[in-house]
Amino acid sequence: FQRETKGQFLIDHICNYYSLLEKDYFGIRYVDLEKQRHWLEPNKSIFKQMKSHPPYTMCFRVKFYPHEPLKIKEELTRYLLYLQIKRDIFHGRLLCPFSDAAYLGACIVQAELGDYDPDEHPENYISNFKIFPKQSQKLEKKITEMHKNEFRGQSPAVAEFNLLLKAHSLETYGVDPHPCKDSTGTTTFLGFTAAGFVVFQGNKIIHLLKWYDVYKLKFEGKTFYVFGAQKEKKAMLSFHTSTPAACKHLWKCGVENQAFYKYAKSSQIKTMTSSKIFFKGSRFRYSGKVAKEVVEASSKILREPPEVHRTSIIQSHSSPSLNKQLIINMEPLQPLLPSLCEGEEVPLDEGIQLPKEDEILVPVISSSPDKETGQNVDLAIEQEEKMKEEPLTISELVYNPSASLLPTPVDDEIDMLFDTSPRAENEKDDTDSFEELEADENAFLIAEEEELKEARRALKWSYDFLMGNIEVNAFVKSFSRLLLVGLGLLLFVFPLLLVLLESDLQISFLYEIRQTPEFQQFHIEYYCPLRQWVACKINFIHDMLGSF
Repeated sequence: FQRETKGQFLIDHICNYYSLLEKDYFGIRYVDLEKQRHWLEPNKSIFKQMKSHPPYTMCFRVKFYPHEPLKIKEELTRYLLYLQIKRDIFHGRLLCPFSDAAYLGACIVQAELGDYDPDEHPENYISNFKIFPKQSQKLEKKITEMHKNEFRGQSPAVAEFNLLLKAHSLETYGVDPHPCKDSTGTTTFLGFTAAGFVVFQGNKIIHLLKWYDVYKLKFEGKTFYVFGAQKEKKAMLSFHTSTPAACKHLWKCGVENQAFYKYAKSSQIKTMTSSKIFFKGSRFRYSGKVAKEVVEASSKILREPPEVHRTSIIQSHSSPSLNKQLIINMEPLQPLLPSLCEGEEVPLDEGIQLPKEDEILVPVISSSPDKETGQNVDLAIEQEEKMKEEPLTISELVYNPSASLLPTPVDDEIDMLFDTSPRAENEKDDTDSFEELEADENAFLIAEEEELKEARRALKWSYDFLMGNIEVNAFVKSFSRLLLVGLGLLLFVFPLLLVLLESDLQISFLYEIRQTPEFQQFHIEYYCPLRQWVACKINFIHDMLGSF
């Protein structure tokens, strides 16, 4: 590509190469020189975004997870989503209870290996495959049992779709974890899903704000703010990232996910700003389609479905290469073209297409008799009500995404990210001699004398200027007028600020100003501590005067 080539060109090129029409769920991810992940922005130049030397390394990933897999039209899109979810499972991003983990593992084995065959699948054959980051013998035994008895006869397309149906009902579905520290210094993972903004801590969800309850996202430096409503009360959540670049990336991901899942039309999306109180902050706008538009476009696809070339997993626990273990079924797909032999074996309408509902739902129900479809809906409602009262436990394990090809820092790496230890070369022992200290003191006195001389010159110049002894040019006069106007505005704004902060006047425009997130942040984080500090100093001085 050329120097001016935008990101959308590369996205379209890849999707055209693989004959992918439902491309709005996907994006291209890359890592910069500082190991910070980014999504390739379609409206900006690729050359300017990469900030490194070619060749560039990028990864084609699912960016927005479909909220309802049943509405995905083509099998190719479902297969790519299946590969992404399988990758999420392997890296510990898709956390779930034991029974659901066994079901997902059985779906993967059925899709990759087909029906159980005692001649081809010896005892403990599941242990040859690395599906989960922590794969116990108990879990492998349960997967083997389900694969033998409950998944027989399912084609790869049906098994993959059953995995999508189960995965999208889990709490960690679609979560791209961002490691942060909360206000107490505890490690948390932030994520954005179709439901809303979610915060994980340990094995629990401690915060869940639906998108219509989130009315502003912003960042300042390393601090990320979420303004929303919890339990019908306004709330402001703050989290600290390791670097300002990570915080800005987190903010952009939040803005994009909120726009994609919340709005009905892309024309409703507005440019978001992370404005500060006195300075203009970053501006960003999501420029793609929203979820409803993507589903509508999918329903209008009328072409013959392209052929899907699948690959199989053959990885072992004892594999010495970590890179081989990380790349499971991540081989490049073959270019997909419409099948030219659709009439040889089966009619076109009976080929590899979207599985019918009876083909999909029967295996799901039969494999989980204690969780029927109707009960799943009731369970989701109960979990939502329970979340309002106490944190929701999502698994027996702690949510701890492992490092991947595009690393998600965990464990000690997170603590290292937030450490600010001084560099060794800047460390200096306090071994100065008496002569060195005396020389420093003399240098300090000389510098102080020079500062006094400069102050005298400035005072003399100010006196001459006020008395009219110095002629000034038009620029200085204009600047002086501007300075006077600024001081006049300050004298007007300061009393107005006191009225806003201290009075209870319910005037309409004052009320609107008080409800803005910027004013609430200024009142809580700056004004209240300042007022408390001033009050303490006044009381201290008053007590000292009273003692005399």
